[in-house]
Amino acid sequence: MPRRPVNVHSAYHAHVYFDAATVAQARALCEEAGRLFHVAVGRVHEKLVGPHPRWSCQLAFSAAEFDRIVPWLDEHRGGLDVFVHGLSGDALKDHTDFAYWLGQDWPLDLRQFQRG
Repeated sequence: MPRRPVNVHSAYHAHVYFDAATVAQARALCEEAGRLFHVAVGRVHEKLVGPHPRWSCQLAFSAAEFDRIVPWLDEHRGGLDVFVHGLSGDALKDHTDFAYWLGQDWPLDLRQFQRG
C-alpha cells in the first residue's frame, strides 16, 4: 500500500512526471497549480534532470500550501505521476524517507546523494 503524503516539513517539492505524449498536459497542470496556489513553478524539463527517471516539472511550496495543493494535484493529475518530497536539508532522506507518490512510483537515480 503506497504511503500518502504527510505534512511534516516546512517546505516541499512536487515533481510532475511526463513524456513527449503528455508534455502539454503536464505544462497545463503546473501552470494551473502556480496560478491557483501561488507556488513556484520550475522549468518544464524535456530531458532527465537530477535523480528523476522521467521528464519533469517542479513545484515548490511550503507547509502552509501542502494541505491544499497535494490533494488538488492528486485529483487533477489526470494519470500523470507526481513525486512529492519534503525538504529537510538531507537530500538523500528527502528523496527516500520523506518521499511520496501520487500515481505510479518510479525508481530514482540516487547516486548523486550517496555519501562516499
